[in-house]
Amino acid sequence: MSAGRRRAIAVTAVLLLGLAACGRKGAPVQPRTRLPQAVSDLTTVERADGVEVSWTVPRRRMDNSRIIDPGLARLYRTDDAGAGDPRAAILDGERVRGYTPIATFRLQEPASEYLKDNRIVYLDRQELTYGRRYTYVVTTTDAEGRTGPLSPRVSITYIAPPEPPRELRADAREGSVRLSWQPPAALADGGAITDPLTYEVLRAADALAPLAPVGRTLPGVTLFEDRTVENDHTYYYAVRAIRTAGTSTASGAAGPRVAATPTKTTPPAPVTDLAAVPSRGEVRLSWRPTPAPDVAMYIIYRATGGAPPMRVGSARPPATTFVDRNVPRGTYRYTVTVQDTSVRANESAPSNEVTVTVP
Repeated sequence: MSAGRRRAIAVTAVLLLGLAACGRKGAPVQPRTRLPQAVSDLTTVERADGVEVSWTVPRRRMDNSRIIDPGLARLYRTDDAGAGDPRAAILDGERVRGYTPIATFRLQEPASEYLKDNRIVYLDRQELTYGRRYTYVVTTTDAEGRTGPLSPRVSITYIAPPEPPRELRADAREGSVRLSWQPPAALADGGAITDPLTYEVLRAADALAPLAPVGRTLPGVTLFEDRTVENDHTYYYAVRAIRTAGTSTASGAAGPRVAATPTKTTPPAPVTDLAAVPSRGEVRLSWRPTPAPDVAMYIIYRATGGAPPMRVGSARPPATTFVDRNVPRGTYRYTVTVQDTSVRANESAPSNEVTVTVP
């Protein structure tokens, strides 16, 4: 066979193979634009019993279309001694090279208990060691198994938090509660406290309700006055200490709760322009009302001769009159006071005094 014929046969074979290959279907390649977007707000905060990791779950894809079929979120972690840059994070399927999977969160119904209002908040307690640096990344996967890019890495050095503050006391006042306490004795690992601590004041509406922050002190300050309270309501307080070492911050556990009930002690303003009109067997009284907004009642007093005033009746607002009936003949002195609605039932000073003679 000539060389030319052999070349023709080879070219024909290649063309046939190419045509056959055109009919084959390989594994489909997922377009990158259809992947979920990367998490952009991963944060870490040290708590008394672990590292709180939180982030917002992406609801859109790389092409900005909505994710109708959410799947899973995954949290990964690595640790080191803290020297140099943290380990690089490289996604390999459902693995992140050099990182340990910590938790998986279901995004579909029934969703993970850690997912609330499209945000995951998770407390990592797994084999944490004081002094180690922990680095976290997260991914989002849709229901079809498409995993988006890794979040940026976030690192935190896990330091020993302070023990709870001691001897918390609450002094209830009118419209405020003044709190004071003693600093913790040591760190949670028994180490000495060498830097000034700040303190976070927590408050709840009842003995079993969750505590929420209401304020924070400056370093070293162990006093706090809560002025965001209402009189005659009982509040429950606790305080936790916060330690800062370098770029790391650790919040200790809160101490025992104490209760306080701020109470109004200032009496209302008295009524004015008290006037009295006597007639046979009775005296009709009228007055200008007090401007106080929390009036429970007006109390009417009567006196005769040198005797002290005696309560003879009351009137509830909006009434500003009172008729004292079955009054014997004689001369009498009248005053009116105001009692407020507080638990203490504060009573005002007497109004102007009026004197009448009953025929």
